[in-house]
Amino acid sequence: MNLTLTTVEVRILGCLIEKQATTPDAYPLTLNGLVAACNQKSSREPVTNLDESEVLSALDTLMENKLASTHQSGRTRVVKYQHKLHQRLFDEFNFSLSELAVLCVLFLRGPQTSAEIRTRCSRIYEFPNADAVIDVLGALEENSHGPYVTLLPRQAGRKEARCAHLFCGEVNEVISPELAGSTSAVAGSSTVEELELQVNALREKLVDLENRFDKFVDQFE
Repeated sequence: MNLTLTTVEVRILGCLIEKQATTPDAYPLTLNGLVAACNQKSSREPVTNLDESEVLSALDTLMENKLASTHQSGRTRVVKYQHKLHQRLFDEFNFSLSELAVLCVLFLRGPQTSAEIRTRCSRIYEFPNADAVIDVLGALEENSHGPYVTLLPRQAGRKEARCAHLFCGEVNEVISPELAGSTSAVAGSSTVEELELQVNALREKLVDLENRFDKFVDQFE
């Protein structure tokens, strides 16, 4: 891949993909909506505190690279923003919905196992089984314009290897002391991870319901 993005640019793209799928009535996003999405405390790793100027600067670069664009309807003068990762005039970055879903969760939450990716993609794209996720990861890795993702070496203390996107360049992971010390806790870790995934999925659904409720209330104000 010839293009290297910043972490802020990747966060913006992830938010635009996510909100297009989960809150289509509010998409494209206003600047305020996009800043709020970038700094959202749920489904984000790490949590950020970006301001409007940082987001606008990153948007300018994304639009120069034709990865995002502005959108204005005839009903309002408010400028809104949309990603262009599936509306290109050529093959590069012309991703399918399943590929966008995988990239989205990697953009927003960093390296993850295929099981984590499948669970966290459910609000954007429902994968029928684990093999379907692996197939998409393989396609992204073997893409002629890529690779767009890579499989990281399995860390000590982890049962599965994790995948990461390459839009910010090569990934240099630092293994935490807790994970590097011992593999004795592996037996129970998978259960804990499964519970964490379920809790996170429920939290994401709650945020979606809150957003839908807020829009419903706004109609009567």
